[in-house]
Amino acid sequence: MNITVVGRGRVGGGLARLWTGAGHKVTGLGRDGGDATGADVVVVAVPGHTIADALGRVSGLSGQITVDATNVYQERDSSFPSLSHQVKSIVGGPTAKSFSTVFAATYAQIPAQTTRPGNLFASDPAARSTTEQLVRDAGFDPVFVGDLDPGARLLEDSSGLTRALAAQMGPFFYRYGRPGAF
Repeated sequence: MNITVVGRGRVGGGLARLWTGAGHKVTGLGRDGGDATGADVVVVAVPGHTIADALGRVSGLSGQITVDATNVYQERDSSFPSLSHQVKSIVGGPTAKSFSTVFAATYAQIPAQTTRPGNLFASDPAARSTTEQLVRDAGFDPVFVGDLDPGARLLEDSSGLTRALAAQMGPFFYRYGRPGAF
């Protein structure tokens, strides 16, 4: 897959390394923006309050499948039900919310796990299989929570719980499964 990652920080840069290692062609764009023409997938990994500015510096956004990995740390644009909906309004393609409930600080530890860690995601139907593949290629098991609406907002609103847990135990992995699955 040809992936353009908007954001070179811990999340964007870390995912870019994981996907490059899995054989994907990855282009990372930073604060200066760049061109996403030809990308099969655009991944948005910037602070949630900077979405419009960051994507405003990217040309070639033309309805690609988009994975939103942003989180809410400041006020979100209240004209959208979620950050993912804001991303979708700019890129114009099928969108998923993913990688927002896992810690970039744990990426290097994924290969050492005896059971693949989980990664919660919500998605438009047309983005689901691509998102599941990217989740697997990053070393996680995909855990689908439902369609983008209302799933993206549900994941964004869960970030307080994630941060509360991390305050007690540090960055962590999680795994969901039916009894007897592990």
